[in-house]
Amino acid sequence: MKACNKFLGVQEGEEVHGVVVKMGFSCDLYVQNSLLHFYSVCGRWGGAGRVFDEMLVRDVVSWTGLISGYVRTGLFDEAIALFLKMDMVPNVATFVSVLVACGRMGYLSMGKGVHGLVYKRGFGIGLVVGNALMDMYVKCECLCEARRLFDELPERDIVSWTCIISGLVQCKHPKDSLELFYDMKVSGVKPDRVVLSSVLSACALGALDYGIWVQEYIELQGIEWDIHIGTALVDMYAKCGCLEMALQIFNGMPSWNIFTWNALLGGLAMHGHGREALKHFELMIGAGIMPNEVTYLAILTACCHSGLVDQDRSYFYQMISQPFNLSPRLEHYGCMVDLLCRAGLLDEAHEFIRKMPLPPDVLIWGALLSACKVNGNVELSQEIFNHLLELESQDSGVYVLLSNIYAINERWDDVRMVRRLMKDKGIRKFPGSSVVEVNGETHEFLVGDTSHPQNEDIHFLLNILSNQVYLEGHFLICLDEYKKFS
Repeated sequence: MKACNKFLGVQEGEEVHGVVVKMGFSCDLYVQNSLLHFYSVCGRWGGAGRVFDEMLVRDVVSWTGLISGYVRTGLFDEAIALFLKMDMVPNVATFVSVLVACGRMGYLSMGKGVHGLVYKRGFGIGLVVGNALMDMYVKCECLCEARRLFDELPERDIVSWTCIISGLVQCKHPKDSLELFYDMKVSGVKPDRVVLSSVLSACALGALDYGIWVQEYIELQGIEWDIHIGTALVDMYAKCGCLEMALQIFNGMPSWNIFTWNALLGGLAMHGHGREALKHFELMIGAGIMPNEVTYLAILTACCHSGLVDQDRSYFYQMISQPFNLSPRLEHYGCMVDLLCRAGLLDEAHEFIRKMPLPPDVLIWGALLSACKVNGNVELSQEIFNHLLELESQDSGVYVLLSNIYAINERWDDVRMVRRLMKDKGIRKFPGSSVVEVNGETHEFLVGDTSHPQNEDIHFLLNILSNQVYLEGHFLICLDEYKKFS
């Protein structure tokens, strides 16, 4: 049975199972556990379940074998249900399997219960259980608990570091993940491809200098690129606006998967290279790669940012038709509405929203409301406002936008009504902010903020830029826009 496990020989294992029955060993606990483990490893949870049900005597290995089998085949609820029926003390392997199931399903309360059982049974937080607990908390987006566990681990291996760094990246804490990566290098643990891919994903959120350093580290260490590192590099350079470098890496890769194409298409779309994105999309289809929902979101975004109305319609209907037959999400509908609004096609956008099979969210109504502001359509603005009230949205932007529309049309009673409504709902307008990276350090600026140590130098440079704008003849346009929307 162990030999069959090695090469996942289902047919051979079933033949051995037949021999076991013929020779009368089917009631032997050790043989039964071997059969159960074989079916679990091969993903045959039905066979594993039958062996388990036929067992007259079960030990912890039997229970753990079926629980881990359910986890391997993605039957996480079944694994947790079986664990709750377990009539003996679990072992480390049992806890690890159940924690994986809790993490995949996002069952934080259940995971915390298992955490308590680990302490109650006196297992302590060793490396294996500690990593499993940390992974569960990360997948449940409970980063504080995950970080506390990480800090308390008596020893850490590559799995520990990978888990916490990847979790921070996935939960949008890129700065913390980069700081931990630095600590990892200082500790002497050599990063693997998985960690490096996660760190590059963190760099994609604006830390270009650090990303370049990571690429140089990969090359200096002689780490062989795989498709994951290549994709992460393409994604990082594309999102940071270095499209030539992204294309250079993309073209130098021996093979691509759908994630690689999505990274490139998303970067091209984000930076307004719509026609280039469409060209590469057609190359992808020609290479036999099937697009997914993320691919079409990039393509619709590319059309939206480049004002390609006809192409946007065409690709949207291509997406929902054969052979792709994909189901659009709210983001896809949002791209369509946004482009139609930018093109001044308010009636078509409104009709498109009305026919959506999904209820439109505040962002979709907000796009239409923004178009109403540009086109001076007060009546439609009022209708949109009624929909926003039904959504009970806490987004300050749409309320401020509506207030501005009423102000432009000198409907001061309505302006006061909107502002009073915001006050009653406790909705506050948060100040705008921008982030810029200089010499590897990230700086954030809020509207009206004067706390930066180089505040005077910044404003001096802004005055120079303002004068340059004036000299190039843009002043009147800027002034007109200011008067219009202030």
